[in-house]
Amino acid sequence: MEPTTAQEQLPAPEANAPKRDPENGDAAADHQAQEPPSKKARLDDSADSNGQTADAPAPRMKGVAPIKPEPEFSPAECTFGEKCRYEHDLRTYLKEHKREDLTTFNGMCPVWDVHGKCFVGWKCRFVGSHSEERETADGRKELVLIEDEERKKKVQRLVPFAGEDGAVNVASMEDKIALARRKMDFPRAGPYSAWLENTSRTIEKELHKRHRAAPVGAETKDGESKDAESKDADSKDEKEENRAMYVEPPFMPSEKRRLYFGPETPALAPLTTQGNMPFRRLCVELGAQFTYSEMAMSLPLIQGNKSEWALMRAHESEMLPPTMLPGADIVQGYDNSKDMKFGAQIAANKPWQAFKATEALAKVTPNLRVIDLNCGCPIDLVFKDGAGSALLEHPSKLEKIIRGMNTVSDQIPITVKIRMGTKDNNPNALKLTERLLLGGYETSLLHHDGAAGAAAITLHGRSRQQRYTRQADWEYISECAALIKRLNEKTDAVTDTIREPDARTQPNGGKVYFLGNGDCYSHVDYDNHINNAGVDAVMLGRGPLIKPWLFEEIQAGQYLDKSATERLAMIEKFCKYGLEAWGSDEHGVGTTRRFLMEWLSFTRRYVPIGLLEHLPPYINDRPPAFRGRNELETLLASANYKDWLKISEMFLGPAHKDFKFEPKHKSNSYDEAEG
Repeated sequence: MEPTTAQEQLPAPEANAPKRDPENGDAAADHQAQEPPSKKARLDDSADSNGQTADAPAPRMKGVAPIKPEPEFSPAECTFGEKCRYEHDLRTYLKEHKREDLTTFNGMCPVWDVHGKCFVGWKCRFVGSHSEERETADGRKELVLIEDEERKKKVQRLVPFAGEDGAVNVASMEDKIALARRKMDFPRAGPYSAWLENTSRTIEKELHKRHRAAPVGAETKDGESKDAESKDADSKDEKEENRAMYVEPPFMPSEKRRLYFGPETPALAPLTTQGNMPFRRLCVELGAQFTYSEMAMSLPLIQGNKSEWALMRAHESEMLPPTMLPGADIVQGYDNSKDMKFGAQIAANKPWQAFKATEALAKVTPNLRVIDLNCGCPIDLVFKDGAGSALLEHPSKLEKIIRGMNTVSDQIPITVKIRMGTKDNNPNALKLTERLLLGGYETSLLHHDGAAGAAAITLHGRSRQQRYTRQADWEYISECAALIKRLNEKTDAVTDTIREPDARTQPNGGKVYFLGNGDCYSHVDYDNHINNAGVDAVMLGRGPLIKPWLFEEIQAGQYLDKSATERLAMIEKFCKYGLEAWGSDEHGVGTTRRFLMEWLSFTRRYVPIGLLEHLPPYINDRPPAFRGRNELETLLASANYKDWLKISEMFLGPAHKDFKFEPKHKSNSYDEAEG
């Protein structure tokens, strides 16, 4: 083992802390007395300089002084003198300002145990496991940090571009500063946005002029307006005028990586707050083939917001290719060895924001499978801002955004996640899907006719008005699946040739994949959706939150009745992954505890298979309070947040006296759990 001084230690990884509070859902009356009230929704950027929000654990608890990272016997003197806010005396810091070491995990730092070094140094809550006192040449005793070279040699990176902590897609400070100071160039998004704005204005004026100048058709005896020959002549003239107006865009889309979605590739949906890196890492181990970041807002991304870019961090296990069955129906040119699991999801209300955010992602975090546009988020502040599900009411705008994102994303394919519509009685996903595959009338005047460029479409079988109440409409999803299959197979038979797909805007060689989303809670649900709804794959959101081994059930094709001990082992693994992701210091432990308790607000809804009266279980069922098969199972089913804290203390030790917790989601309604 090699000692290292505090001056040599690495800074703690930037925290992927929760950045905003989703809007509250309705709670069941029998849980109101036990669950604390959820906080009001807010979408403002309240992140401090450390990239975390006010409701996240503070990096500096009351009474805890930060330590100056320097050797114990450093001869250097602080230029700030007594006014310095750092503690320079290492022994004083350890004795007076730092809480006692944790005894969980047998007192061994989980980060040091895996990596052979701890990235937070003296601030670690397990610092005693990787520090010691050594005698110097002059007889003094010095405290030093220890690095285990043997452990470091055993670490095998799954991908060569991962950091030493196993994280990928970590935006550098230089890139975030360049974005914040508007120093980063957007050589594609800028000119394309200008072209789109100018051309759209020209087309709008021309269409308005045509509308005003259009003569009233002379009616025939049969009541018909114009004969077929006259209509054909007008149509030809209109096409010629369109060609005269058309201005070639400054860029055409680059060739994209080919994708694959199949029955053996269940996807984990983008999850607000819950879709953090430790949870995704756990789901990948349990069989998730595709994962997504939490929904990131485009404007904060292009402003270099730290907490927004922290959402793009992924674990190296998410960079491995998905598992495919032999004989899978892949598109020509697909290379599984170059595929990966992790994609990013963004939301935007203006085309230029989506374009710049997409180009920034492609430049700063190129290791993305896809960039997904969120058109399904139902929360009010996102909707009223014109993003999320609000784009469903503006199909022309949505199509332009998809086309532009596809143009500036380099080799990264673009996908989109939508809902049935904004209103229960007016679903428009069918028309929107057809528009994304064939192109709309307005954009046909601006672009070469054809598909918008989405490589895959995911449909959540609910409206924005419906939120997460009632069951998802898989019959409607199957109608969309049939439409996409028909258009994929017979695009050359489309009678309206002006809307025939253009190969230059067709990812996957013209095949658009279609995923269904909503209420999948068992392997029975999954198989039913694959076989009867006709979707290529199913995206799982709330199901894995309650039982993350749902991916194992799908792979095994049977129910898995996990014992309370097995479920507790998953919680322990989440805690270890959390400490690796956010650090094993006071801040990292607090962040891990908070995300764990958010997750426990969902897992407590799991009812063991052996206690159910009928199968398959339904995700919207609200079971009454029950006593488990042992005390631990009863504890895991508790709706009392104090019991969630008790569970967290099994692995993270006693909570700090300043620690407070208010769940962001009411787990019985799951409002806004999925981004």
